[in-house]
Amino acid sequence: MLAIKLQRIGKKHQPSYRVVVAESRSKMAAPPVEDLGSYNPSTKTAILKKDRLEYWVKTGAKPTVTAHNLLVKEGVISSAKKAVKMPKPVAKESEKKEEAAPAAAAEAPAAEA
Repeated sequence: MLAIKLQRIGKKHQPSYRVVVAESRSKMAAPPVEDLGSYNPSTKTAILKKDRLEYWVKTGAKPTVTAHNLLVKEGVISSAKKAVKMPKPVAKESEKKEEAAPAAAAEAPAAEA
């Protein structure tokens, strides 16, 4: 299945992205099927081939959530933006024990009184 994705290019701490059509399960460094434009997040500028994007959407290529929101912002797709779900960081076991220890210590003086 084909997907419209953002492929990162650029130096460290200076991200820039290509908007590409690639296999949905391919690695990001793999060669894409077609290059559809670019996006620079530092200047918020996007240069897109709108006719080719419309073609790929009609043929069944599904954009990722971030690519979908970019296409909505640029007016290529007329729909609502999607919420980007970010995973919550998992606390380490040592941090969990430290959080539980002060709670237990706070309960002990209350029990003595």
